[in-house]
Amino acid sequence: MTTPAAGPDKDGGPGAAADAPATTAASATPGPAPAPRRFKSVTGTRRTVALFFLLPALVLLGALVVYPIGYSVVRSFFNASGDSFIGFDNYQTLFTRSDTKAAINNNIWWVVLAPTVATALGLIFAVMTERIRWGTAFKLVVFMPMAISMLAAGIIFRLVYDQDPGKGAVNAVWTSVHDTFSSASAFPKAHPRANDPLAGKAGGPYLTKQPVRAGKSYLLPLVGVAADQMPGDAKPAKAAAASPGKVTGTLWQDFTLGKGVGKAKDVDSTEVGYPGMRVEAVKGGKVVASTTAAADGTFTLPAAADGAKLRLPATNFKEAYNGVDWLGDKKFFTIHLGGFDLYLNIVTTSIMVAYVWMWAGFAMVLIGAGLAGIPRELLEAARVDGATEWQVFRRVTVPLLAPVLAVVLVTLMINVLKIFDLVYIIAPGSTQDDANVLALQLYLSAFNENNEGLASAIAVLLLLLVIPVMWFNMRRLRQEARR
Repeated sequence: MTTPAAGPDKDGGPGAAADAPATTAASATPGPAPAPRRFKSVTGTRRTVALFFLLPALVLLGALVVYPIGYSVVRSFFNASGDSFIGFDNYQTLFTRSDTKAAINNNIWWVVLAPTVATALGLIFAVMTERIRWGTAFKLVVFMPMAISMLAAGIIFRLVYDQDPGKGAVNAVWTSVHDTFSSASAFPKAHPRANDPLAGKAGGPYLTKQPVRAGKSYLLPLVGVAADQMPGDAKPAKAAAASPGKVTGTLWQDFTLGKGVGKAKDVDSTEVGYPGMRVEAVKGGKVVASTTAAADGTFTLPAAADGAKLRLPATNFKEAYNGVDWLGDKKFFTIHLGGFDLYLNIVTTSIMVAYVWMWAGFAMVLIGAGLAGIPRELLEAARVDGATEWQVFRRVTVPLLAPVLAVVLVTLMINVLKIFDLVYIIAPGSTQDDANVLALQLYLSAFNENNEGLASAIAVLLLLLVIPVMWFNMRRLRQEARR
């Protein structure tokens, strides 16, 4: 049986059957995918549209940020009038002149202390508000200072820090506590006349010029206390009678209002004694006897006072305590760093307190938001494992809040580098140089001294100080975004 020969293919060409396998193999090999159809945007390409929308922002950014920065950098190399190139002289002045050095010194303390204290208080407040019933009211009270402008806060604290206890709230409290343990004298201005039996330096002590003898009475007149400042228990003075074996005398205000009334060194009926004034008998540099004057000014010392000098100690004339000069230039301490002295004074510390009062609420709100995001299971697991509340706070809460704490701290550091209002308003003119900061010095150099070159150098320095802090903040935000 024979196999029939292959016939012609459908197209009539011979050998079509032989070509069939090759055609099948070619069709099995995948070719390149067809490119997707791209539709042209009605408003143009995407880059063009993006540039069109960004152009106004870029113009404003260049006009309000890039150009001023560039101009300040260039201007810092010229003199005050801007017509002479002086190189780095303005920067040399910045680090050698006393007022600019004080500003740098204070800015260092501002960056180190104020953000740290505000962040720490914000953390404490945020944790506290989760544990008390009236947490919402507490948050409102702490955050309320943020609604007050720097100008208003400066005026408030200028009054709060007033040294007069009748005006300044801080000194009113401070003097009240002080006077509870150490009362002032009722006769701070009392003193003897030039030819009186008593002599001594202003403010005491005062001693009799001659030794006293037992069995005699001595008159020790004083002046200098206003009539309306005499103690309420003071009675009309009278001359003490001599007493055998004892030293007696009278201490009184030897002055009477009215022309020609009374006689010096004599006890008049219109004059009053010094009640409670201390009298000491001093012999050989030692106190052998002491007493206090009665309401009418009379006093009596025992026979041991014979031959001694009478002394009115300085405690009788102690000035009334007037509180602390919170806006003064007193330094707490000084750190010597080569040719630069790093010090912290009381006026800068007082202004920092005002800043913390305003910004602790800001830190509390941000940290509170981070605290609300902490899984409660972790805290409960730590407590179940036997951790105390302090260990839970230190080992669990704080590490989990580290990113939030870093953001708050860095934000406040940038903020204090620009601090101006509080320092300018709170610090009085006498100590404003001691409280000076870079932002305030920039203003004073530009507008009070008309030295735009130095002011531009200060602006460039502030920019250089802000850049590392901003870079750290941006780096932290990017790390958080990756998570």
